[in-house]
Amino acid sequence: MSTPWLTLIGIGENGRDGLSAQANRLIDQAPFVIGGERHLALIGKTDSETMAWPQPFEQGIEKVLARRGQPTLVLASGDPFFYGVGATLAKLVPAEEIQTLPAPSAFSLTAAKLGWSLQDCTLISLHGRSFERIAPHLQPHAKLIALTWDGTTANKLASHLVANGMGESIITICEALGGKRERLLRKTAQAIQETHENFDPLNTLGIEIVASRGATVIPLASGLEDDLFEHDNQITKREIRAITLSSLAPLQGQLLWDIGAGSGSISIEWMLRHPSNRAIAIEPRADRAARISRNALSLGVPELNLVEGSAPDALQGLPIPDAIFIGGGGTDPDVIEAAWQALPEGGRLVANAVTIETQADLMRRHIAMGGTLSKIEVSRADPVGPFHGWRTSMPVIQWVIVKGAEKHP
Repeated sequence: MSTPWLTLIGIGENGRDGLSAQANRLIDQAPFVIGGERHLALIGKTDSETMAWPQPFEQGIEKVLARRGQPTLVLASGDPFFYGVGATLAKLVPAEEIQTLPAPSAFSLTAAKLGWSLQDCTLISLHGRSFERIAPHLQPHAKLIALTWDGTTANKLASHLVANGMGESIITICEALGGKRERLLRKTAQAIQETHENFDPLNTLGIEIVASRGATVIPLASGLEDDLFEHDNQITKREIRAITLSSLAPLQGQLLWDIGAGSGSISIEWMLRHPSNRAIAIEPRADRAARISRNALSLGVPELNLVEGSAPDALQGLPIPDAIFIGGGGTDPDVIEAAWQALPEGGRLVANAVTIETQADLMRRHIAMGGTLSKIEVSRADPVGPFHGWRTSMPVIQWVIVKGAEKHP
């Protein structure tokens, strides 16, 4: 189609006064307008057929798609392509069939009010998403702008910051920016927790992190402290984990299978490398599976997919992985074989072995298939009476191989 039939218009709390002449003209001419009830109220009375987004949301999308070729106008908050409906529609409608007139996003409005440089801020949406995903971004001296779920998010954030030694952090609650109800409140997390005030459901948060000595902060490097994970000693230790993550070589948006996940440390750190990274933790024991879920929440990756079951059977029907880590279950040769068969061309398999029997199997596979084989040993200084001595942990044999680069008979 040479002429776009679908128009996306971003609108702010100042309604039509904040729109361009072109946007106002398109609204006046549109035979059909769909948007949130708040958006429809902001444009006022119109001769157009209007529709508020229904529940479930997908029904509204179906209505829009059914009108393909007929002029259709969608109202959205601010920038439709910044955590907005635009991204959803663009997956279903070719770009040349869409015209978009964005307004300033909530992020831009907040940064402008606070005098912050937008490119230096961490931007995160908690609207329709798990609150826990903010945890990795709470870094000392960081500035964050967060879209909230509703008026309760500020109180929830304040409690989280206080509990983790960041109670002096400054939170600015920006209510109904750009409209008649606009209000800004600047308080410490400690003060918000103590007063537990009610806030307008339409708000964004400007957050300035102040971390006290001993605050619980999730470092940016691989190889987090073991104590950050709840575990029963079934955990890939810190130094080995850092090397393992390096061997897995995660890339943006990739999917990991973590077989025999134990505490979930490998899959959690894989996801921490980039917000778009995904992981599936496969763990047969119910108590460890529950522990993995708690670790994923506390470390800010609530989207970790947990499969409770034993490999290789539990691998059936899972999405195709980009990389696979075998830390537990490697004693069963069928697990490694099933994992290898599941990998696509270019996929990476990393297997760690502590027992002599599993190490021997990895050595045989290395000789037959290639890849790299490493022996990793870590020694730590431990007390010996009033002195110290080196205590060496059990060595780990690590086999790394990329599908398509193996030896062929």
